[in-house]
Amino acid sequence: MKERAEKGGEQPSVDERYTQWKSLVPVLYDWLANHNLLWPSLSCRWGPQFEQATYKNRQRLYLSEQTDGSVPNTLVIANCEVVKPRVAAAQHISQFNEEARSPFVKKFKTIIHPGEVNRIRELPQDSKIVATHTDSPDVLIWDVESQPNRHAALGVNNSRPDLILTGHQDNAEFALAMCPSEPFVLSGGKDKSVVLWSIHDHVSTLAADQGDTKSPGSGASNSKPSAEGPTVKARGIFQGHDDTVEDVQFCPTSAQEFCSVGDDSCLILWDARTGSSPAVKVEKAHNTDLHCVDWNPHDVNYILTGSADNAIHMFDRRNLTSGGVGSPVHIFEGHTAAVLCVQWSPDKSSVFGSSAEDGILNIWDHEKIGRMEDSAGRKARTSSPGLFFHHAGHRDKVVDFHWNASDPWTIVSVSDDGEGTGGGGTLQIWRMIDLIYRPEDEVLNELDKFKSHLLTCS
Repeated sequence: MKERAEKGGEQPSVDERYTQWKSLVPVLYDWLANHNLLWPSLSCRWGPQFEQATYKNRQRLYLSEQTDGSVPNTLVIANCEVVKPRVAAAQHISQFNEEARSPFVKKFKTIIHPGEVNRIRELPQDSKIVATHTDSPDVLIWDVESQPNRHAALGVNNSRPDLILTGHQDNAEFALAMCPSEPFVLSGGKDKSVVLWSIHDHVSTLAADQGDTKSPGSGASNSKPSAEGPTVKARGIFQGHDDTVEDVQFCPTSAQEFCSVGDDSCLILWDARTGSSPAVKVEKAHNTDLHCVDWNPHDVNYILTGSADNAIHMFDRRNLTSGGVGSPVHIFEGHTAAVLCVQWSPDKSSVFGSSAEDGILNIWDHEKIGRMEDSAGRKARTSSPGLFFHHAGHRDKVVDFHWNASDPWTIVSVSDDGEGTGGGGTLQIWRMIDLIYRPEDEVLNELDKFKSHLLTCS
């Protein structure tokens, strides 16, 4: 999957697109914070909200630092000030400096990570518990609040994970998920396997393995030093893919059901209650590698997949295949490069986001397909049905993004654009103006009130 990181597109066109986007920021956004990173980050996730005030809330933010070896790789816990809706003035929104650190993002704690951090996922039941994927077969579990703050200097010892989950036979770098209903962790890797653990199993594991504090590396051919800490063995290992597993996701309503996608073009649904073989295997979900998958938390029939073919497919699990080949209910085409991340909105069941190597983060609403018409009854001009917002603030591949469940229309996104900006990458926290996503009749009523107010004042 690291082959995804090829730089694409002509730089002048990227600059032109960015300049145009920047001029529209005061019109399109309710709030935007731009944070220039010292090192690239491949993952960004919201942590718990810990303070509420009149005009803004404070919330944890989890990031990684992918260094060049001059200092250690780190897992960063930051404090983020999230400005509330309809608070920021248009002038303030437009006056960000793309070459500077944002005053809204401040580093709170640094964990010295054993190897690079490719993916971060928080436990829904307790978001201070975080899992990380690195360049090894193991999944590392961290209690970020109890971990000591460390100074990232060359030669310092790695921080000690709270748990190490073993079971992969080869490196597992990107496919990682946490269960919404149980403290379960799911992972996929180069060994073509999907592996399931329960964090609660560490109590019995520690009793059985007293004194054994090193990860065995799961027998993998991996020369990198393993992390040290108490290990947990897998509850289940699921075989069915023919190539690297690139992403995994739990069913929102079941700890025993989950799905996975991989470089074999397959989408597989699993049910741990029926064994370790696929429950349903979609042989050709796309015609090329699949990079990402997400399961709708509001309607468990819908699953999204993103691929190297630049498209997002939406599947209905009641009718996944036709003749053994993937039969999506809709194909979303709006990116010009490989799709790296898809995620359903926590607020509205039909809305989702997608980010890609083209540097764009698109917001879609599948309910708008077929009924996007303007007020005169003509079809709205769009070459991408369902697409209703186009975030073009990044200047290279958008490697990860995360909707904020505490502030549902606020998104954090990160791009690996060090070559273009001279920095490590760009972190942006943004919220589109609510006129874009609110119901049309509600917006029109508000505009009528505004017109009446202007007339009264004049």
